[in-house]
Amino acid sequence: MILQLLIVLGALWVGSRYGSLALGAISGIGLAILVFGFGLKPGSPPTDVIYIIIAAVTCAGIMQASGGMDWLIQMAEKMLRKHPDRITFLAPMSTFFLTVLVGTGHVVYTLMPIICDISLKQGIRPERPCGVASIASQVGITCSPIAAAVVAFVSISNANGFDVTIPGVLMISIPACLCGLLAAAAASYHRGLDLDKDPEFQAKLQDPVQRDYIYGGGATTLDKVIPPEAKRAVYVFLLALCVIVFFAAVPSLLPSWDSKPLKMNIVIQIVMIAAAALMIIFCKAQPKKAVAGPVWQSGMVAVVAIYGIAWLADTYFSNYLTEMETMLADIVKEYPWSIALVFFLVSVLINSQGAVVVAMLPLAYSLGIDGPVLLGVFPSVYGYFFIPNYPSDIATVNFDRSGTTVIGKYLLNHSFMMPGLISTSIATIVAYILTSIIY
Repeated sequence: MILQLLIVLGALWVGSRYGSLALGAISGIGLAILVFGFGLKPGSPPTDVIYIIIAAVTCAGIMQASGGMDWLIQMAEKMLRKHPDRITFLAPMSTFFLTVLVGTGHVVYTLMPIICDISLKQGIRPERPCGVASIASQVGITCSPIAAAVVAFVSISNANGFDVTIPGVLMISIPACLCGLLAAAAASYHRGLDLDKDPEFQAKLQDPVQRDYIYGGGATTLDKVIPPEAKRAVYVFLLALCVIVFFAAVPSLLPSWDSKPLKMNIVIQIVMIAAAALMIIFCKAQPKKAVAGPVWQSGMVAVVAIYGIAWLADTYFSNYLTEMETMLADIVKEYPWSIALVFFLVSVLINSQGAVVVAMLPLAYSLGIDGPVLLGVFPSVYGYFFIPNYPSDIATVNFDRSGTTVIGKYLLNHSFMMPGLISTSIATIVAYILTSIIY
């Protein structure tokens, strides 16, 4: 059992080193060793979650192809430039709500250079807003009605007797995560030396080439002309989100067969695919452009990652469920919140909140942990900021021309550690308190 667990962890560790598609593919090697080498019965691949991701990412990708994403980014930039002195608080709020709307944190790459540019022109150390804004772009995943993590939590919980809806999850996760982000932004407000007092930054300015590089560039979307079709695409996308949330809140209005109503995972897929089609027909969105866009491509990478990781984890845990219950039952019975530490540590390994939910939530329910407790620790599924190898963090470091947003010499002393730990821990504590009150 221990040897096979090491194989599972080894596959995840090697896959995370290669990143991207490799995480799911190398999980397949671990799966093959467990099945063909040790004779374990293969678990079930997470097909429902994968289908939802495909539908949601297709819809978001089509909206991006229509220019709708440019309009959202442009509106966020207008707000940030209107209040540049508050950028340490407004930047994470912008990246957070963009992720909530679209269901993926990969939509913020266009906004990150703008955040850095505004900070420099305002004389604010870019590390302050950039570090917490990158964290916020991933925190929003547990607050999006179309994100795989949220939908998977609802589907798995319903199958295990906890009758929670998507609005029920968002009612806990959104206020909890906002509290965590506000705390992280407050802690970042005076982080590090001001630029005019930072000797390293001032030394760079003595070099004319470096000075031109730092202050010479500028990023903006305000000069982009947004066509009417792009705005229509955003309206269609928002309408689709409203329809999904409405049916999740009032499931009695859904069609039913043999007294069984249509499941929400099917509702999401139908609505998202239909919305994508409407954008193609009425908003001049080009499917080829959508396939080439970062939203669709990153979403398909997530599909492969979740496919391999969740199948590998389900194979291992389903074969050793009795042993797991024997070992962990006393701990989780006495300290049920301790499952949050497991979620966090697994997230550090596999870089996907959706994969953490799909892989670990069934095990948590099988250990007898109550649904409200698991909802209370839901924000803890974000831990992959701990090792700074996630694309959004690496991109943020590259976008900061001042060099203040860094991956430290000792790897873990990076610009995302402090806001990540504060945000995740505060969000989990607040969510746990909220669920204790409500349930």
